[in-house]
Amino acid sequence: MFLRRVPRTARLQWHLARCINQASLACGPPIASSRQPLPEPSTHAPFPSTRCFHASTTLRAVKPVLLADIGEGIVECEIIQWFVEPGARVEEFSKLCEVQSDKASVEITSRFEGVVKRLYYEAGEMARVGKPFVDIDILGHVSQEDLQKLTPIPSPTQTPAHESTADSASEAAPVDPRRPVTEAPQKPVVLGSATDGAVETPGPVSASPKPKGRHAALATPAVRHLCKELKIDILEIDGTGRDGRVLKEDIQKFIKAKGNGAAAQPTQSGASADAARPPPPSSTGAQLETRQPLTKMQEGMFKSMTRSLSIPHFLYADEVDFADLSTLRSRLNKVLATPPSSPVQSVRNTEGVSKLSFLPFIVKAVSIALQQYPILNARVDVSSDPAGKPQLVYRTQHNIGVAMDTPSGLLVPVVKDVGAHSILTIAAELARLQGLAVAGKLGPQDLSGGTITVSNIGSIGGTYCSPVIVEGQLAILGIGRVRELPDVTQQSDGEWKIKGMRKVCNFSWSADHRVVDGATMARAAGVVRALIEEPDVMIMNLR
Repeated sequence: MFLRRVPRTARLQWHLARCINQASLACGPPIASSRQPLPEPSTHAPFPSTRCFHASTTLRAVKPVLLADIGEGIVECEIIQWFVEPGARVEEFSKLCEVQSDKASVEITSRFEGVVKRLYYEAGEMARVGKPFVDIDILGHVSQEDLQKLTPIPSPTQTPAHESTADSASEAAPVDPRRPVTEAPQKPVVLGSATDGAVETPGPVSASPKPKGRHAALATPAVRHLCKELKIDILEIDGTGRDGRVLKEDIQKFIKAKGNGAAAQPTQSGASADAARPPPPSSTGAQLETRQPLTKMQEGMFKSMTRSLSIPHFLYADEVDFADLSTLRSRLNKVLATPPSSPVQSVRNTEGVSKLSFLPFIVKAVSIALQQYPILNARVDVSSDPAGKPQLVYRTQHNIGVAMDTPSGLLVPVVKDVGAHSILTIAAELARLQGLAVAGKLGPQDLSGGTITVSNIGSIGGTYCSPVIVEGQLAILGIGRVRELPDVTQQSDGEWKIKGMRKVCNFSWSADHRVVDGATMARAAGVVRALIEEPDVMIMNLR
C-alpha cells in the first residue's frame, strides 16, 4: 500500500537499489517501462534477468534560436528567404535566413552546430524579435548512425505522424532509471507535409510547380519590391544572376513572356474576352480606387514620421555662397586625378576616392559647428527620470546621418564620429554607405546611433525644403541645389554692375523648439555658412 502512494520515480529508484543489494538473491520484479503498470513487489520470485544500462546517453538537445534584437527599436521583421530546411546540417555561423526590417535586410547566422528540426515561419511572414524562429538539434558525441536517425526519411508505408509517433517512440526507447521518467520522449521529425503528416510515394519525376513558402527566390530588396508592385510571384521567375538570383531583366523577360502567352491563348467566346479585358478609361465614368499595402520601408517611414511630427519644429533658412568652396574642390579633384607616379601621391590618403563632392565638406562643417553648439548634438530624455521630468543628454561623438534615396526607399545611414574624420575619409565612408544602400545591404550598425541628420535634397532637385527631425535628435539640415546667380555690386557713383556669376545654395534647418531657440539655431547656422564660404578656415579647424 505504501508503494502505491509514492511517486513512480521513487518506486523505480527503490527497486534499483534493491536489485543491486540483492543481485545474488531473490529480488523484486524487473523494472517496468513508464507506460506499463508496475506490479506489486515480490520477495519470492527470482530476478529473471538484469538490465543493461548505458554509461551515458547521447548528447542531443533541441535548441530554439531566438531572433536577436537588430536595433532601432524594431520589434518584428519579414522573413525574406531561408537558406536551410528541416533536416539540413548547419555549422556555427552558417547562414540561416535573410530578414527585412523597416530599414535594411540582415542575414541571420546560426549560434549552434547541429541539424535543423523546425522552421517557425514561412518566407514572407513576419517574425517577432525575441521569439524562436528555428529549432536546431545540437550535436554532441553522435555517431554516423545516430546522425541519420536525427532526420529520418519516411517510408511510403509509414503511418501519419500524429497517430504513430508517440507509440513507436515509447516501444523502441528503453527506460533509463537515472533519467526522470516524467520526461517525455523526443518525437522524431517527419519530413513532408507540416500539417497532416502525409508522405509522398516515390514515383517517376514529373513536372510540378515550384515549392512555395520555404524558400523565396534570391533577389535584392529592390527587385522584390518591384515584384510586389507588379503583383508577380517571385517564385515563378527563373533567376539568371549569381546563385539563381532574380534580376530586374528577369522580371522584364517574365512579363514579356507572360504577355505573349496571354495574347496567344485563344478565348473561348467573345463574352469571356470582353469580361477579361479591362474597362477603357472614361472621363465620365466613376472614380476607381486600388488598395495596396505599404512596403516594409514605407511602414517604417510611416511609424517614424508619425512619431517625429509630434516634435514642435521651427524652420530657419540661410543662403550660402559656394564660390570659394567650388574653387577648392576643383583643385583637390585635380590632385586626386593625378597619376600614381606623381610626387603628390606620396602624401595622398589611400582611401580610393577619385572625386570629391560638396557633401563631405558640409558634413565636416556641421561637425565643427557642433563643437561650439553641443546642444544640437544632444537628445531629450523623459523616460529615465521617475518624476517624468525631461532631461538633455549630451553626446560627445558627432554621428551624422545622411539621407539617401535608394531603390528600396529613403534610408539614413550614419557616418560615425565625424570629428575624428578628414574630408577624404568622410568621402570614402559616404561612398561605402551609398554602395551598400543601393544594394540593400545596409546593416543595423550602419543605420543606428545618429545624433543629427543632413538631407541633400538638392542632388535630385529643389531649392528649399522643410526637413522633419528624426526621433531622438534635435536638428536636421536640408541642402538645396546649387544655383548660379549674377553677382551684382553697387559702384561709387550709385550704379549697379554685374561682376560675374556666383554659386548659391540654400540651407534649410529644422530644430526642436522645445529646447532649441531661434537665436541658437541662427548662430550655429552662421558657423556652418562661414566655414563653407571660407573653406580655408575649415582647414584650420581640422583635427
